[in-house]
Amino acid sequence: MSSLYDRHRAVIPDWVALYYRHPIELTHGEGRHVWDADGNRYLDFFGGILTTMTAHALPEVTKAVAEQAGRIIHSSTLYLNRPMVELAERIAALSGIPDARVFFTTSGTEANDTALLLATAYTGSNQILAMRNSYHGRSFSTVGITGNRSWSPTSLSPLQTLYVHGGVRSRGPYAGLSDERFTEACVADLEDVLGQTRAGVAALIAEPIQGVGGFTSPPDGLYAAFRRVLDRHGILWIADEVQTGWGRTGEHFWGWQAHGQAGPPDILTFAKGIGNGMSIGGVVARAEIMNSLDANSISTFGGSPVTMAAGLANLTYLLDHDLQGNARRVGGLLIERLRAATAGVDAVREVRGRGLMIGIELTEPGTDRANPDAAAAVLEATRQNGLLIGKGGGHNTSALRIAPPLSLSIAEAEEGAAILEQALRNL
Repeated sequence: MSSLYDRHRAVIPDWVALYYRHPIELTHGEGRHVWDADGNRYLDFFGGILTTMTAHALPEVTKAVAEQAGRIIHSSTLYLNRPMVELAERIAALSGIPDARVFFTTSGTEANDTALLLATAYTGSNQILAMRNSYHGRSFSTVGITGNRSWSPTSLSPLQTLYVHGGVRSRGPYAGLSDERFTEACVADLEDVLGQTRAGVAALIAEPIQGVGGFTSPPDGLYAAFRRVLDRHGILWIADEVQTGWGRTGEHFWGWQAHGQAGPPDILTFAKGIGNGMSIGGVVARAEIMNSLDANSISTFGGSPVTMAAGLANLTYLLDHDLQGNARRVGGLLIERLRAATAGVDAVREVRGRGLMIGIELTEPGTDRANPDAAAAVLEATRQNGLLIGKGGGHNTSALRIAPPLSLSIAEAEEGAAILEQALRNL
């Protein structure tokens, strides 16, 4: 492994992060488990950053990929593509957006980049509202709207971005308020921000649950309250569902549905889990918005027949096996188990989340300061005991991220929780 690590460092940029003091090479997986090059077996509670959504080596997906690859691997969007149309039809129907059109990309970054293009072209404005502590991708436009300095390497941007309160419930100037007062304060902040702008802001982009930011979220209904303000000003709402889509939150198929009192978003972006590891992203929007571009455009790799076949098989499996319901049931048990396990652990500030999207925020004992050293130590300890998890956090926060495949069993949830409890209690 040291040889591969040396080779990696010689040719891969320094800013491509690797987990663990001694990075591991994952060679294969099955179900909720993966194996490294040394033969060690791990329970996977991170799924390649929420991407292996159903299971590793899911037979239905691998079969669909192999069969499609045996026919034709690539054609581009210049030709009719049956798997792409079929998947688009299903996603349009599931999206909740009326008269929906779907455009496929290869990643969440590219999906959000496309959403920004659509919103700015449709409104004729380059002004974007984004949430503090947010993350939307690694392209030039998406780092410019990312409210998390750890993941935004430049302040240069083609967009003018203004950041709004509300994505983090338990930190910041409104943390001590009730949910109702918190929402009122955030709406007042939104109104105040709009008073600082030129007329004609294009869109608000928001993750219903912030992913890289540490699985933080506002009270249910906050974005519905925002939507009422946005509608008065002719501002679009973009829901970034790259991490929250497809039933991961358990209670809803899309994260925006926890804020659906004012209707669906104007634009929805997705990626990660739909391909179960294959490279799929995309945008859903009302036809008038999607069709507002007045120049030619195609996608060379978005909508590839192979990735579309994988997406169709994966989505079918997810719906047929009610994995959203499983995320609700098993995730509910897991979060309560983790709350009980961390009671009295001074380093744990909060256990939060819903479904199989759970964050554990760590602080220096007796303070409200982030504790990244503790997060790193827990990652190492859980890895040593056969569990892979993630980490994240925004301004002065440090959190563990737990997001297993949605087919996780109760026994596997208990196994992972026990490993996490031991690591946290040994801090």
